[in-house]
Amino acid sequence: MSEELMIDGLLTRWSTEDRAGMPLLVLLHGYGADEHDLFGLVPYLPEGVAVASVAAPLAPPWPMPGRSWYAIEGLDGRSAASVTLAAEAFLRWLDDAREDAPAVALLGFSQGAAVALQAMRLAPQSIDTVVALSGYAAAGELPGDEALTESRPHVFWGRGTNDQVIPEALVAHTAEWLPSHSELSGRVYTGLTHSISEEELRDVHVFLTKWLERAAKA
Repeated sequence: MSEELMIDGLLTRWSTEDRAGMPLLVLLHGYGADEHDLFGLVPYLPEGVAVASVAAPLAPPWPMPGRSWYAIEGLDGRSAASVTLAAEAFLRWLDDAREDAPAVALLGFSQGAAVALQAMRLAPQSIDTVVALSGYAAAGELPGDEALTESRPHVFWGRGTNDQVIPEALVAHTAEWLPSHSELSGRVYTGLTHSISEEELRDVHVFLTKWLERAAKA
């Protein structure tokens, strides 16, 4: 794997071209999906925000369609170093794309959630809040972790009781790590698999509305 991944900004889907001065919400899709996948959530999100849906930098092994943030197969599958490489690539994209956005939130699903949380850890000053759906926090320590114990950014973590995709050890690690490094809210949804439900989206809408209210007061 290259030591530096590149995100093709030309593939990014935007909810609006007129986004000057608007808070920015970035969508990070899961494994085998692409920039179009989470864009269907836009009608469920609060108004008054510019939404960007980013295409991950890698292609998963054939014949899997779509794109990926990092490999999940092989000896190094789901390694923290791979998640960090993806998060660093995302942060380079964010530096170019955020322009004058007064506040930035990330919403990631599965792999995208892991990358969103890792980006928050790498650059806590650049990201206000994270919605992590059916994802996890990577293991290990990062330089920004100590700052997070003080700033405690707002994080929503949603997952389903019937999710068989994320290894139990990573779920357990996340359940221990997030409360000490964030102002955590979220929910475990009975019967939900590795997916997103309308009930979860209603909770996300409330969470992001509160983020916008905090941003307006800042």
